[in-house]
Amino acid sequence: MSTNPRRPWLYRAVKKARPSLDRLIARYSEIPDTPVLNPADFPFTRMLRESWLMIRHEAETVLANPDGIPPLAAISPDHRRIAPIAEWQSFFLHGYGTPIAENLARCPKTARLIGAIPDLNSAFFSVLRPGAHIPPHRGVTKGLVTTHLGLVVPAGAGCRMRIGSEIVRWGHGETLTFDDTFEHEVWNDTPETRVVLLIQTRRRLRFPGTVVADALLWGIRRSPFVREGVANLSAWNAAHRTGDRTRG
Repeated sequence: MSTNPRRPWLYRAVKKARPSLDRLIARYSEIPDTPVLNPADFPFTRMLRESWLMIRHEAETVLANPDGIPPLAAISPDHRRIAPIAEWQSFFLHGYGTPIAENLARCPKTARLIGAIPDLNSAFFSVLRPGAHIPPHRGVTKGLVTTHLGLVVPAGAGCRMRIGSEIVRWGHGETLTFDDTFEHEVWNDTPETRVVLLIQTRRRLRFPGTVVADALLWGIRRSPFVREGVANLSAWNAAHRTGDRTRG
């Protein structure tokens, strides 16, 4: 896998301007600018809740071969600071607008469901191993909104997430929708693995917020951040198919 090289000047400039861009996007948002959002504002979440057992079954089939699920840090060099290799794995179905055909074929019913979600950006099974801690971080743009569907959730208070000043937890078959540009961190202080289906969709915006958010997302999808991730995932899947576990 590639290392995390020095990013082009335009990438660094946009990253520096991101707080100002997020404030502009928030000004034209059709949903509240709050850490945790109302699921009623996202009709597709009902479909996920109604189908959660089927989705969990396909996720468990994938999890039956844990060596076939890459660590997020191995796919996305930009996540290495917050994604310990042995603790956070991600099985991508869609990544920033790119469908991962091989993985979708392994989860055909889930693939059909998420294919019906309006304005889908990304979708993946997010696997957090026992004892994992994802340190405080922020998402890349307020133009996206994140939803978690709880699939395998350890009982008790040890499995939790802080978003801003709020502490939230997952439930089996429940959805949690939030704005990941608010600082957040995650713990799994339990002896069990936590699995959620993570969905990212575009935020509903008024003009001219739509122009700013769409332009930013267009640039993100064509940035090294995404292009390297897609290439690394393709290489991982190819190595897994041939039985080669070497990831240098």
